[in-house]
Amino acid sequence: MGIFDSLFKKNAGAGQDKPAGQDKPVKASKSVDIEARFERIRSAISGTMSNFFVAKDRYHNNRIVGVKVCDSDKVHFFESRFKGLKKPSEGEIAIQLTHSNIVQTYEYGSSNRGQQFIVMEYIEGPGLHQLIAERKEDLLAGKRLDLITQMAEALAYLHRKEFIHRDVCPRNYIVTKDMTRVKLIDFGLTLPATKGFMVPGNRTGTPLYMSPEIVRRRATDKRVDIFAFAVTCYHLISFDLPWQMSDTTGRAALQHDTSPPRDIAELVPQIDKVLANTVLAAMHPNPEMRTPDMDTFLRQLRNVKTSP
Repeated sequence: MGIFDSLFKKNAGAGQDKPAGQDKPVKASKSVDIEARFERIRSAISGTMSNFFVAKDRYHNNRIVGVKVCDSDKVHFFESRFKGLKKPSEGEIAIQLTHSNIVQTYEYGSSNRGQQFIVMEYIEGPGLHQLIAERKEDLLAGKRLDLITQMAEALAYLHRKEFIHRDVCPRNYIVTKDMTRVKLIDFGLTLPATKGFMVPGNRTGTPLYMSPEIVRRRATDKRVDIFAFAVTCYHLISFDLPWQMSDTTGRAALQHDTSPPRDIAELVPQIDKVLANTVLAAMHPNPEMRTPDMDTFLRQLRNVKTSP
């Protein structure tokens, strides 16, 4: 998914459910005429399997929403890998997620042209990848620990719901304009955390954040997200990646278990040692030696004294 924005008030405490009074998410009861229902305000960068735009929803008092329209051919190609497993669609997954650090899905269904679509909250603010690419130290200084904690809360919740995101990276986190809230987005590659969906061979994700298990076509589990999350944290803290590379294809990810990552303390000398060790432990190339779950990561964060 590309960049999108959201209007919402800060909820008290990371990890809480959505506030009362918001619309209950639903599946569209019939095919929807996308162009008739939504007045486009602007388009955003298209994702690998979808197009995204911001719009007024004429059926709901012109509220501002994000609309994701999936590319039918690409979705079919991806989901054909899981024949016989009754894989839930992206909309069916997203509708189950109710957390203050995950983008809220209002509705999903099919258009009158046979395309899957998802209607979600509109978030006003930059993508995490923008903040990193533009090296927005003035906006991030002293706030990274809070943002990382919220990001971890979102992923921990997703894992408790027994899903694996499979594409954790800065592009899939959006931060509010006031820099107080961050939300996880885009469940286009998300899979149930069950045996049939964790067999070797499914090499999907963003290469620079991809775990060795995915790159080497080995069996996977929730720990692939933990690795990608740790690389994302490293990138957020240092504005750099753990491995020096110019190649951004899958070949680059082959370094993730053949070359040690650069010590983040060399790039950010003032970093809290507990935070540095927490991030590096979650990025271990061997999943058996990696941080076992996001709840453990969150417990370790509680011992961090200062935020970079």
